[in-house]
Amino acid sequence: MINYLLNKTFYALLTLFGVVTVIFFLFSVLPGDPAQMMLGQNEDSEQLATIKQKYGFDKPISTQYLYYLNDLSPISFHSKNSEDYTYLNPDKYNAVVLFSIGTITTVLKYPYLRESFTKQGKNVSEVLAETLPNTFVLAVTAIIIAMLIGVFLGIVSALYKDTWLDKTIQILSTFGMSIPSFFSAILFAWFFGYVLHKLTTLEMTGSLYELDDFGEAMHIKWKNLILPAVVLGIRPLAVVIQLMRNSLLEVFNQDFIRTARAKGLSEYQIIWKHAVKNALNPVVTAISGWFASMLAGAVFVEYIFGWNGLGKEIVNALNTLDLPVIMGAVLIIALLFIIINILVDIIYVWLDPKVKID
Repeated sequence: MINYLLNKTFYALLTLFGVVTVIFFLFSVLPGDPAQMMLGQNEDSEQLATIKQKYGFDKPISTQYLYYLNDLSPISFHSKNSEDYTYLNPDKYNAVVLFSIGTITTVLKYPYLRESFTKQGKNVSEVLAETLPNTFVLAVTAIIIAMLIGVFLGIVSALYKDTWLDKTIQILSTFGMSIPSFFSAILFAWFFGYVLHKLTTLEMTGSLYELDDFGEAMHIKWKNLILPAVVLGIRPLAVVIQLMRNSLLEVFNQDFIRTARAKGLSEYQIIWKHAVKNALNPVVTAISGWFASMLAGAVFVEYIFGWNGLGKEIVNALNTLDLPVIMGAVLIIALLFIIINILVDIIYVWLDPKVKID
């Protein structure tokens, strides 16, 4: 297990390095001057030069790239000259000094994702910390809905293969996979939040935390989670139904199921203690991918329902070309993909004892 985790960590660092490199140079070639975007309509030549010096925009692109790597690295090197970009400013870096050699100080710190261009110097890490938990709650709820209903309907569909019930479930699951998320979000918001509002008491838009009627304090509104979670869970729900049905039918034809029946085990024991557990492997694979995608791809759902999550923040950042926020969000999403991939490998071992982590 230790060797596996070390190996995975090494490849995770390589992957993150590749992601950092790609997004840095990709956004560096975009038209527009970041310094001008930060100043907006109040720019003048003196302020422009000050901003460029402060953020290192006056340096060659290769130097800016090294600055960016230095900001992200937990172990980084900083100048003692307050005029340099790499100066160890406590307002920027939460760091512990390791040692100093000449004018260079080596520190251990949290990765610095820089400041937002449009949020009055607010750190990107703060922006992501405010929005990522909301997206996480939404994605987890959607996955739970997809897993519980999808596995159940998949089992029912397999047990009643080729009956009217099986065909009905298959038609509904195919329909669910075919509907784009933005369309189903608009449809659900209009129908359940507007047409049936008096019956459901659900709103067309709303986030997890909202101000009270007096505008004094934030309160959790759990009912605002229902519609976006259901909409976000429709497509993975349809996929889980299909995968669970096909996987369970395949497991039913294997020798150990015949042996279990020959031993006189009840159908309940065969299905729940043997068949379902072995049929879950492809479902776990699909769900892990969907969960990671939800954290990154809940853009349309969050934007339509006004859910203050990472997806909505990415849309706003794209509209205003807030590059640090976009780059920070992409890095966080890449890191989550890697972590989820490792967790899925560990879950495989629990589901199938024949699988060994090497």
